[in-house]
Amino acid sequence: MNFLRGVMGGQSAGPQHTEAETIQKLCDRVASSTLLDDRRNAVRALKSLSKKYRLEVGIQAMEHLIHVLQTDRSDSEIIGYALDTLYNIISNDEEEEVEENSTRQSEDLGSQFTEIFIKQQENVTLLLSLLEEFDFHVRWPAVKLLTSLLKQLGPQVQQIILVSPMGVSRLMDLLADSREVIRNDGVLLLQALTRSNGAIQKIVAFENAFERLLDIITEEGNSDGGIVVEDCLILLQNLLKNNNSNQNFFKEGSYIQRMKPWFHVGDENSGWSAQKVTNLHVMLQLVRVLVSPTNPPGATSSCQKAMFQCGLLQQLCTILMATGVPADILTETINTVSEVIRGYQVNQDYFASVNAPSNPPRPAIVVLLMSMVNERQPFVLRCAVLYCFQCFLYKNQKGQGEIVSTLLPSTIDATGNSVSAGQLLCGGLFSTDSLSNWCAAVALAHALQENATQKEQLLRVQLATSIGNPPVSLLQQCTNILSQGDKIDRRGSKIQTRVGLLMLLCTWLSNCPIAVTHFLHNSANVPFLTGQIAENLGEEEQLVQGLCALLLGISIYFNDNSLESYMKEKLKQLIEKRIGKENFIEKLGFISKHELYSRASQKPQPNFPSPEYMIFDHEFTKLVKELEGVITKAIYKSSEEDKKEEEVKKTLEQHDSIVTHYKNMIREQDLQLEELKQQISTLKCQNEQLQTAVTQQVSQIQQHKDQYNLLKVQLGKDNQHQGSYSDGAQVNGIQPEEVGRLREEIEELKSNQKLLQSQLAEKDSLIENLKSSQASPGTNEQSSATASRDSEQIAELKQELATLKSQLNSQSVEITKLQTEKQELLQKTETFAKSVPAPGESEAGMAAKTTDVEGRLSALLQETKELKNEIKALSEERTAIKEQLDASNSTIAILQNEKNKLEMDVTDSKKEQDDLLVLLADQDQKIFSLKNKLKELGHPVEEEDELESGDQDDEEDEDEDDGKDQSHI
Repeated sequence: MNFLRGVMGGQSAGPQHTEAETIQKLCDRVASSTLLDDRRNAVRALKSLSKKYRLEVGIQAMEHLIHVLQTDRSDSEIIGYALDTLYNIISNDEEEEVEENSTRQSEDLGSQFTEIFIKQQENVTLLLSLLEEFDFHVRWPAVKLLTSLLKQLGPQVQQIILVSPMGVSRLMDLLADSREVIRNDGVLLLQALTRSNGAIQKIVAFENAFERLLDIITEEGNSDGGIVVEDCLILLQNLLKNNNSNQNFFKEGSYIQRMKPWFHVGDENSGWSAQKVTNLHVMLQLVRVLVSPTNPPGATSSCQKAMFQCGLLQQLCTILMATGVPADILTETINTVSEVIRGYQVNQDYFASVNAPSNPPRPAIVVLLMSMVNERQPFVLRCAVLYCFQCFLYKNQKGQGEIVSTLLPSTIDATGNSVSAGQLLCGGLFSTDSLSNWCAAVALAHALQENATQKEQLLRVQLATSIGNPPVSLLQQCTNILSQGDKIDRRGSKIQTRVGLLMLLCTWLSNCPIAVTHFLHNSANVPFLTGQIAENLGEEEQLVQGLCALLLGISIYFNDNSLESYMKEKLKQLIEKRIGKENFIEKLGFISKHELYSRASQKPQPNFPSPEYMIFDHEFTKLVKELEGVITKAIYKSSEEDKKEEEVKKTLEQHDSIVTHYKNMIREQDLQLEELKQQISTLKCQNEQLQTAVTQQVSQIQQHKDQYNLLKVQLGKDNQHQGSYSDGAQVNGIQPEEVGRLREEIEELKSNQKLLQSQLAEKDSLIENLKSSQASPGTNEQSSATASRDSEQIAELKQELATLKSQLNSQSVEITKLQTEKQELLQKTETFAKSVPAPGESEAGMAAKTTDVEGRLSALLQETKELKNEIKALSEERTAIKEQLDASNSTIAILQNEKNKLEMDVTDSKKEQDDLLVLLADQDQKIFSLKNKLKELGHPVEEEDELESGDQDDEEDEDEDDGKDQSHI
């Protein structure tokens, strides 16, 4: 107690004692009074004293105030007073001015009271429950008190709210409050709540925070809004920064499209207030959060795609090329555009097509490069332009080729009417401003990054140094400037120009033996480098020595020994004599040990506090990390080891070429197999169509059979009625035996038709067996057995088809014979009916009998006519069946030919793959022996070699599987 009172040492002892007694009496009244009015007045008095006598009120009244919050929930006025008093105790915002030596103690006082308050987690839960009260005098103080608690001890309070049921949801309801004061303070509360807590950030995001915050920003006027817009944007940053889940949710919810109206800045005369500049700055930072290089590549590229599709990138480029934009907004816009296009080809291509609104129009890249090499421009703006150029060239070989092509003789504008990007880079590279030298060198190095083609193309660039002198190559001019050192009077850092040129040369020569040969062809380069490395210079020059050592090491490691005077072994002997290997390695290590090296290696953006710190480029630090170890190994290798390594490299290259050749062969075979599979699918479809046609014919035959059975039943009934007139029929010359014989022949035709149908079904089943044998996988023995069975079945089918044809011919002859006999019978019947009357009857009886006979004859004629129609229909069906049999026979022959071709192709593929497996096994044995030799020589086998061998094993396994699949087919 005495210690805490000592914190408020600025107050006199007398008044402090009097006020302490007053506070004690008020606390007693709050604790013991039964009347609500008395307690309310006591709490109001404590509130008025809490600002000036914060320590005493906090010590004596905090427990009573918490009790009031628990017991007097029905009275909103006393709850409001209690919350205000607790806020005054805990918060440091309204602290009266105190002496400088006691400021820190006052801040510690707020933390101590906060710790006391949250020691009981129920107190924080109580505050969360008070947020459900709609009364302004309760809800607003509760929001302020929770915000103050989060500011004092954020992580502890965040954890309590996180485990509290519906805690975050209650806080999210504040954004929907119609009272702007509570809504705005709710935004501040959520800012403190979501700071550095990924779990709460996810909960808040899934509570529809993005929708509500974007609605508030739109209501407030986007970038023209007030500080509320800024607070909402900061909260959005808290939710999205370094939170991949929320970033994906933001993108999938189509919220990126709602960011586009933020950047409609209007005309240049609309004015730029301080708040608008701040809002737009935070908006640009929010865009960069979504496309930051530190995000996962997939998430970044999807956001970049969405920004291009919704027109956000186009809107940013409009700001980029507009006039009257404040410098800091322009700088941040350049940085934002840089990261929106970085590594995404579509956006990079669009940016290359953007033109500045000048007369004549100039590409935006050219306008930006003019700012970069202009020493009168602000330093941060020049850094932003360099970053934009680097992002434009990042993983963009097309853009790299376009930049390098502006330096080549065939593309340079001879009239001089327009300036190109290459001319600006050369101008900056050879100007007297060291910062322009460094920026141009780094920009040109990025045009060569991981692009061997452009490194070779850049060797063609020729520069005219002065009138009358022959042109020199760009590579030669860079080494000339490097050798001059400090002889040229430059503005800025002494070593910045040389460091930039050395970084450019190291990037240019790495992985490009042709460039190394051109570099070594100049006899002055190697002595200059060895002289620089061997000297004992000051600390500032050690970095230049390290870069010279790196350049010389690259000239050794990527040397193809095409120059006899500067072969690998001779250069290593030169280093050992003039420098010493240990000294060389020590100088090489100066690069990575430099204090600015680690800073540059952290982020791609060149962000430096002043020009003096602009020494290293981010991509160059990657190159140093990659080459430092291999150069060290190369320096210590003997000539024999180099020769063996070269032989191993050549053998591996040959092996790679062989493997590539066979991979191509396998790829071609796979394509052929795919084509054959497609042909099989086509034949299957055709067969299914034929099968469908056969099914339709069978159904038609069944219909005809049903009709025939119906006619047969009707004919039987007529025969029963006509039995009594058999004598008369005999008398009239009609022979019943003839009619019975006709019926028997019709029955025989029906049985022959059923036999044909059964034979047709057997043929269909044989076709299905052929198709299944063609489609099912199997071994070569199975294929040959199936082929033999198929040939036997085909021979049997042919015999059956010949038999069927002969049967059909005989049946057709019989049908014709029956038809002629039937016709003769009909003629006899008609003649007899006309010429022969019955004896012993009168003329009237004869007339009646004649009428009766004529009726029966007409019925018989009708029945005979129907039988003729049936015979005709059966003849047509026989013809159709014959055509189907012929079509099926041709289909069988086609399928048999295709199956024979497939079997031959599978056999050939099997032989080729067996040869491939034998060759691959031989190559693997050679690689294994070569690796053993390398291990015996003390050369460690690199992981890439192991990975390649693993990949080859996998490919062989895949080849074997493919071979098996082909054999099955």
